[in-house]
Amino acid sequence: MTRHTRTATALASALLIATAAAGCSNGGGGNGSASGTDSDVSSREVDVLPAASSSSAPAVDVKNGKFGKMLVDEKGMTLYEFDKDTKNKSMCNGSCATAWPPFTVKSTPAAGSGVKSNLLKTTKRDDGSEQVTYNGRPLYRFEADKKAGDVNGQDVNAFGAKWFIMNPEGKKVTTQPQNNNGGGY
Repeated sequence: MTRHTRTATALASALLIATAAAGCSNGGGGNGSASGTDSDVSSREVDVLPAASSSSAPAVDVKNGKFGKMLVDEKGMTLYEFDKDTKNKSMCNGSCATAWPPFTVKSTPAAGSGVKSNLLKTTKRDDGSEQVTYNGRPLYRFEADKKAGDVNGQDVNAFGAKWFIMNPEGKKVTTQPQNNNGGGY
């Protein structure tokens, strides 16, 4: 049993490393092209659509966290921008969109308190879905953020560029964390 357990653990570890390596190599190329098929990307993005709620549209809100004021979705999950993107154009597809799920919507997003509604728009992704933008920057969640207020994606260099929290002024946050009693909300 011990030998079988070690073999299974080694096999699982090898599979995890191979999967991680494949994911890192797919999006890091200089051309920014999608590595997965459109159907793969579409099926993943459908999973990240906001859940239906009593409000008529998904909301973008502002919360105060350890990096100061930041944009969050209707569930309080941190929203990020990707430096590789261009104005109103996402460069994150395939395995990148799995690690950094685009904030996609089926209706116009609502501007919560502190959000500048004139900066809140959507743009069409390569797969035809609508991604929320703020000040022309496509917005994403991060798969390693598990609960509201998590900021595990801040200043991460992945898929060919850095990822940053977006503030209510429409700028990426590049400052160090603030010391405000734990920084949560």
